[in-house]
Amino acid sequence: MFKFRKLLKKDKYIQVEEKNIVDNVDKKPSIPDGMWIKCESCGNIIYKEDVERNLNICTNCNYNFRLSARERIKLICDEGTFMEMDANIESKNILNFPQYYDKLEKEGKKSGEKDAVVTGTCRIHGYKAVIAVMDSNFMMGSMGAVVGEKITRAIERATQERLPIIIFTTSGGARMQEGMISLMQMAKTSSALGKHSDEGLLYITVLTDPTTGGVTASFAMLGDIILAEPGALIGFAGKRVIQQTINQTLPKEFQTAEFLLEKGFIDKIVSRTELKRTLGQILRMHK
Repeated sequence: MFKFRKLLKKDKYIQVEEKNIVDNVDKKPSIPDGMWIKCESCGNIIYKEDVERNLNICTNCNYNFRLSARERIKLICDEGTFMEMDANIESKNILNFPQYYDKLEKEGKKSGEKDAVVTGTCRIHGYKAVIAVMDSNFMMGSMGAVVGEKITRAIERATQERLPIIIFTTSGGARMQEGMISLMQMAKTSSALGKHSDEGLLYITVLTDPTTGGVTASFAMLGDIILAEPGALIGFAGKRVIQQTINQTLPKEFQTAEFLLEKGFIDKIVSRTELKRTLGQILRMHK
């Protein structure tokens, strides 16, 4: 009887031990949020600080993560030279589109911007230029009245001061909440660029991922020199829409920067690590 009771106690002890082991296995390691990110191209999980040190380029496959307007300005402009223009222009709900103001407020908090483009003057390797940098974090860089107005004012400033202008594009196209007002910006920006060109001044576009819709159909493709980042999606209509329209299967690389370079739509694909130096060389040659 004594041995039997002892055996029962031992079994109970073993069961408790096993439960503790299971509890320890179930506990997940504590990893701070945002320490790791997943590459959208190769799918690898990468240490975020390594990516940031690499100019937001994947350390495994060289995929270019999207940059905010402020990050790109910091990357391109000489330190302390960027002077912002028209910072306080904000969108109005001209068409009384339902919940548009709520959307604008939400996007402003997410991106830290008042709209989808930041404009100003700066120096790049010592050469003065006007720049406009679109930001996909604000309503996917959609082009509304404010985007068109700020870019037009930047072009007019460049024309007045006889400066080159550089526009970094990223956009999902025209902003549907502003209807025809949005589409008008295509003609407005293109007209301003025509006057800039008539003065014999330089216009450079840098196409980044994604550049689509009305932006592609207007100022994005009007550059005297058109550069693009590797792998950037560039097009007007979506690939699936085109395939359904022409009833043909399109190449896998269709609407990529590499495809457009091959077809002669752009002049050069430039790595993010070389972009500032390349822009500086172009500005020097055209001074």
